[in-house]
Amino acid sequence: MTDWNKPEMRTEIRSDVLCLRADNPSAMTGAGTNSYVLFGAHGAVVIDPGPDFASHRKAIIETLAGRPLMAILVTHAHLDHSEMVPWLAQQTGAAVMSFGPVDQSNPTQMRDGDQRSPDVLLYDGMEVCVAGLQITVHHTPGHMAGHLCFGYGDILFSGDHVMGWSTSMVSPPEGNMGDYRRSLHKLLVGDWRLFLAGHGAPILNPMARVQELITHRATREAMILAVLQEQGGTAIEIATKVYTDTPPALMPAAARNVLAHLIDLTHRNMVQPRGEIGPETWFERI
Repeated sequence: MTDWNKPEMRTEIRSDVLCLRADNPSAMTGAGTNSYVLFGAHGAVVIDPGPDFASHRKAIIETLAGRPLMAILVTHAHLDHSEMVPWLAQQTGAAVMSFGPVDQSNPTQMRDGDQRSPDVLLYDGMEVCVAGLQITVHHTPGHMAGHLCFGYGDILFSGDHVMGWSTSMVSPPEGNMGDYRRSLHKLLVGDWRLFLAGHGAPILNPMARVQELITHRATREAMILAVLQEQGGTAIEIATKVYTDTPPALMPAAARNVLAHLIDLTHRNMVQPRGEIGPETWFERI
């Protein structure tokens, strides 16, 4: 039985879907980044090759076992999901498929300072037919503007948008809380049996998890507004009052989530900042 609380090199989800866990555990990645290999009649597809570790390179190549890799799909550009893309594409000749310039967003960033436009630009609702597989693209901005989920039958590869072990980090400016919540509601329309996330175990009751995350964000928003009803404050000051059970090491991340909420509330004319919005900005209720 798979222990999803520690790094594992290989887990068979079913005969045509394998999960390869990268050995990059951390407070933000859980036990590590999940890379997925899908096998079709005419080859294979990799979703999120992950960090560019020698051990993870070896695991992916061995899992392919000589089958042609036809495409590399990327849920989003964070390096723990995309860093290996250039190497894997060069080694296999596979086409890189990821989010393109929408609302003037940058191409997928594969490495710090090294931007690479994908071979195929993906957009919401697009049907990708490759290696004998049919995959539907779902644009789910929030965690990042260019975040994508991939539907494969009744399975959704949910990246960092929906995870079972943790809520998603929404960190401005690349993260947008309003977009994130709208993207969660978008996933409620679908007949999904299983979510396979970028980190953590498979989500066996995905609709319940999505609704739980929607409720969680609504609760956090109400808590932030309650704090501001009593007194204004900065994102970090508010975070210390809202995230009372969060370890100190994770408080900066909590403050980024609070800032994302505050920006969203500002756009909805429920709070107002004093001056230009940033991590040190003072917010108060309207």
